[in-house]
Formats: sequence, C-alpha cells, structure tokens
Amino acid sequence: MRRILTLLAACAGTLTLAASAQAADMSLGRLDCGTPQAPIAVNQRFSDTYAFPDLKLQFVYSCYIVKHGDEYLLWDTGHAMTTPNVAPKVSIVDQLAKINVTPDQIKYVGISHYHGDHTGQVASFPKATLLIGAREWEAITAPKPAEGVNFKPFESWIKGDSKVEPQTLDKDVFGDGSVIVLRTPGHTPGHQALLVKLASGNIILSGDAVHFRENLDTDGAPAFNYDRAQTVASVERLKKIAANLKAQIIIQHDARDIDKLPVLPEMKK
Repeated sequence: MRRILTLLAACAGTLTLAASAQAADMSLGRLDCGTPQAPIAVNQRFSDTYAFPDLKLQFVYSCYIVKHGDEYLLWDTGHAMTTPNVAPKVSIVDQLAKINVTPDQIKYVGISHYHGDHTGQVASFPKATLLIGAREWEAITAPKPAEGVNFKPFESWIKGDSKVEPQTLDKDVFGDGSVIVLRTPGHTPGHQALLVKLASGNIILSGDAVHFRENLDTDGAPAFNYDRAQTVASVERLKKIAANLKAQIIIQHDARDIDKLPVLPEMKK
C-alpha cells in the first residue's frame, strides 16, 4: 500500500508539472545583437577538416528573450555597444523597451559561453540571476583570465553584488520543464544551449555549439574549439533532442536560421 501511494504521488507530481508547463504564458523573441559584417570564407577557421573550400557565409549576432508568465529570461547579450565594425545599432535595453520590459524585470540572464559576442551587454542586467556554465565561470573568475574570456562585463557578479548560479548539469529554469539550459561543452569548456517549449513547437537555441547549418549537418568543428570530441558529442546530443522532441534548432550565427524567429516587438508563442 505504501508503494502504491508513493507511485500515485509521483504520478500526481508529474501531471502537475505537465499542467504547469502548459499553463505558462510562453513566448520567444529575437534581438539584433550585432551588425553583420560582409560574408566570410568559413573553410580555414570553421572547419578543421577543410570541408567547405568555396563557401562564404553571412554571420550575424543574435540574442533572445523568453517570456514565461510574468518572468523573463534573456539568452546571450551580444556585442558591446562600443565594439568596432560589429557594434549593435540599438542596445538590448532599448530593444526590450519595445515590449515594455525594463532591465529590472529580467529574472535570469543565460549565457551560452564567455566570448565577447555573447556577453557584451550583460552588465546592463545586474539584478538578474546569471545562469552560466561552471567551467565558464571558473574562467571568468580566474586570477588571470585567458585570452578570449570576456570577463570585464561580469564585474557585478564577480564582486558578489549580483547573483550567479554556475551550472554543471542541465537547468530547468522555471521548474516546469518549459525552458531548459542544456549542457553542451566543446566550443568552450562550459558551453550551454537553450531549449524552449512553446505552444507552437519546441525551439533549441544553439549558442556556438555550431556556427552554420552545414556544420550541423556534417558534425563539423571549428579549428579553434576547446575540444573536438566534446563538440561532436554535444552536436549529436542536440540533434537527438531535436529529433525526440520534434524541436527546431536555431543556429545563432547563421543569418538563414535566425530569420525563422520574429524580431522584437514580435514574439513567437
């Protein structure tokens, strides 16, 4: 009898979790987080097997806002406004104003990884809880951060004035299974991607697990990635999640991909 009651309680908890996920008012919007440069040849830097000899692609910089009921998650924060050549024309703060959201309303800032094109405007959201890979946080807070680790915008979190939750595993952000930070190391040691479950379908935001569609299709890896084996394993994981959940992978640097999601003030439900 005790075992039956335990099973019934577990089932009730599962049903409650599912109902909670379905009941949340969910939507996803895209922000312009950097002005595109001219198309670049991808063969040498972005394929360590030199698989694309003549391919040139337009890279872009994108960030995302997730609305979950009355709470918000900002995913990646793009280039700093002062970055030469690729600086955004409009700040994230000003873009969020289009949907009447202020920096203080952002409950979480999720960072895919520590590179400057994903962390440039994070300092605008000091009241948000930072969700970042534990290995990324170790690199940011190291006595002498390595080249390529954009640590300066994280000053408020480093000093302890703002809250940070370094992630070693996947993170169910709102506790109802609707938004999950996925552990996908390889590009950097603590890289993360994001799964968002909308009423219209599931979306995976890639971070830099892959940089363009051809690399996703062929399990390619940039020559500069931290760990090739981890990169391939993480890409394979994202593909399997996408297949099992019928999710659409949005590659955050691929201009052909990000246009599949609406830009603010429009949002996808």
